[in-house]
Amino acid sequence: MHQPGTEAVSSHVQAAIAEVASMDVDPLRKAEAFVDLAIDLQKQPRHPQELFDALHLYGLAETASLEAGDALARARAVAGKGSALRRMPGGGVEALDQAQDAFAEALPVLREHGAAEEAAEVEMSLGLVLHALANAGRAPINRAVQAYHRALRTFTQDAYPREFAILHNNLATAYLGMRMDPEKGAMREAMAVQSFREALRVVSLEEDPVEYAMLQNNLGNALQAMRSSHPLENLARAVEAYDEALKVRTAHDMPVEHANTLVNRANALMNLPDGYATETPKDALNVENLSEACDHLRKARTLFHAGGYADRAHMVAQLLGELERELLQVGALEGAGEGGREGPHLDDVAAEAEE
Repeated sequence: MHQPGTEAVSSHVQAAIAEVASMDVDPLRKAEAFVDLAIDLQKQPRHPQELFDALHLYGLAETASLEAGDALARARAVAGKGSALRRMPGGGVEALDQAQDAFAEALPVLREHGAAEEAAEVEMSLGLVLHALANAGRAPINRAVQAYHRALRTFTQDAYPREFAILHNNLATAYLGMRMDPEKGAMREAMAVQSFREALRVVSLEEDPVEYAMLQNNLGNALQAMRSSHPLENLARAVEAYDEALKVRTAHDMPVEHANTLVNRANALMNLPDGYATETPKDALNVENLSEACDHLRKARTLFHAGGYADRAHMVAQLLGELERELLQVGALEGAGEGGREGPHLDDVAAEAEE
């Protein structure tokens, strides 16, 4: 992947570089200053150029740390370069491969000489890179899982609840992306459900409502996908999880996410008998639930159209048509809750691996 030279660096960054270069300090202090500048650019990048600028600064920091003979400073610069490459828009697989190489080079030094949190943060970033490469068919997903677990040795529930929650969300999505035989597949689905629940132990509706809603939505999807001896109970729990997500994902504040969760809730209701988990017998027909599912799909279709998501609106309209025809033709549907109907599980971008 092309890395820009000085001529491609923003003018204000060139000025900052010149200022650092003129400082009467040893090379190690200069390396640290370049890294600090790069980190500031990466925090909230408003334009891809800022990531290119950060890459250039990390390169200068690496050169200065080599001059200083400081292996730890160089490892920090190399790890920073990896984090910039991972986030590079349009970098594709090539940038991800370079990021993976950078993290692999930096980690042994950070583990031996750096703080535990530094190494864990890089392990977390390595997991994200491997996760993305696995999605592209370029790496086994179990390598991402291993990196996430190594990060969890430091990012524990009590000491680092935010990182703990993110790692468990990422683990769950990784488990669901694994290809296994049916017997082991049931185990990975159960592990995904457990990881979402672990994350929800430290994420509350009051303190982090958006993250809470995302995790509840994902938990509902995982419960629907999980093969077990009590599928109806899982469907009922999925509906409860979607209800929690909808406390935050309102049509007014988060219309697309609201529509996603409505479709997911409709998908659960399609196979859940009316009155399940109440005094109504479990073999009750699910005409009421199907009708409610249709209402959800109509609302979701409208929201997707309004938001410009024509492909999702079309997919929802197809499913809605099938359910409406079924209600009209049969009137009373037997065999509900046997898993005979399957619709889409919709996730928004937050349902993927998080930073």
